[in-house]
Amino acid sequence: MSDQAFPAPPSAPAVDYRRRQIMGRLAQRLVIFVSAIVLAIYVLAPVSWLVSSAFQTEAEIVSVPPHWIPDKPTLHNFDAIFGATGDKEVTYETRSGTDPAAGGFIPSTAKDLPKAMWNSVLVATLVVILNLLVGVPAAYAMAKIRFWGRDASVYFILITRVIPDIALVVPFFLVIRKLGLLDTISSLVITYLAVTVPFTVFILVQYFEGLPDELDKAARVDGCSRFQALIRVFLPLSLPSLVAVVLFTFLTSWNEFLLALMFTQTSASQTLPILLAAFTSDFTVSFSFLNAAGVLAIVPPVIVAIVFERYIVSGLTAGAVKG
Repeated sequence: MSDQAFPAPPSAPAVDYRRRQIMGRLAQRLVIFVSAIVLAIYVLAPVSWLVSSAFQTEAEIVSVPPHWIPDKPTLHNFDAIFGATGDKEVTYETRSGTDPAAGGFIPSTAKDLPKAMWNSVLVATLVVILNLLVGVPAAYAMAKIRFWGRDASVYFILITRVIPDIALVVPFFLVIRKLGLLDTISSLVITYLAVTVPFTVFILVQYFEGLPDELDKAARVDGCSRFQALIRVFLPLSLPSLVAVVLFTFLTSWNEFLLALMFTQTSASQTLPILLAAFTSDFTVSFSFLNAAGVLAIVPPVIVAIVFERYIVSGLTAGAVKG
């Protein structure tokens, strides 16, 4: 038989090279896996402790070492949140005579918690709706209608987000006071729109520009107006970016603290972040009550993120690469 029927065995250097290559890949995967685990622990540990401590008693929360898993889970903290809105009167005497470690302490502003949650939901919902009504047509016009100063207007809108929010507090306050909207839900909606609309326009402009101009021309030839082309052609195609915009707008409005602190003074318009901060400024702090309220505060954003999770990454990267 010919020697060509049996290939020569690999040489020792080739075997060593392949072995080093395999070991290098395994080491790389191990480093990535360990880094991912460490990052996940770093990110999830505070949230895990928040959820766990919401079902613990006050004494168990402050125990050393801390209990990551409650010994005796209790719903007393959530009971106190919703029970605080009843006929139970909270005064200095009743609060100062209560031992926080016993789990019976109720902050003086606890009765306003459901109202604050409703205010946050209302503000976030209104901002999302108005943000889309303003931002979508503006982005479509900048992306598909050629007019003088188009590029400058896009960059000007983007520059407005470079300015820190703290620098805008005084101008916003003067405008809101002149309009007579202090301590109202409307003041928050107006100021939040000034924060979210530039981001919405920037994201959607990039996405609309990535869609072929032929779609717009074909819709116009078929008799569609600009508005009909936007509604019937571009909006269905831009669903991922719209979802990303909705999520960003909702989370920004839900978590915003600085502007809400400046423009609201009473429970009629205060949102959830303001009330949670008020719990920590009382002369006695109930960690169990505060953590239970924190769990309620993260439920709506988590639900929104889970519902729209499949669109988040694709929406944020939409229009980033042009073919």
